[in-house]
Amino acid sequence: MYLLQRRLADFAAARGWGPYHTPKNLAAALSVEASELVEIFQWLTPEESAEVMADPETAHRVSDEVADVLAYLLQFCEVLGVDVLDALAAKMDRNAQRFPVRGPSASHRHSSE
Repeated sequence: MYLLQRRLADFAAARGWGPYHTPKNLAAALSVEASELVEIFQWLTPEESAEVMADPETAHRVSDEVADVLAYLLQFCEVLGVDVLDALAAKMDRNAQRFPVRGPSASHRHSSE
């Protein structure tokens, strides 16, 4: 992850984008890119959405939007000094406490809160 963050930071620095890469702007850009990912799935049925990668053109769009979301997330974390993998591990630990396994149906519940 660190190498990707460095590469993104170097890419932005070489183009003079640093002044624009504020936490507010990066959070907004992340939201926009996530919305563009959602847009691909907006009117699909659950079954169609599960098969979206079967169409090469749509698969390419999905991959591009996933890359954009990750790029902005990594840049956001770089600017604020958040270790994305540590943050995820800590969140998973908290979620394990909040949502203990209680039986067979527990595997069907999801949360990223």
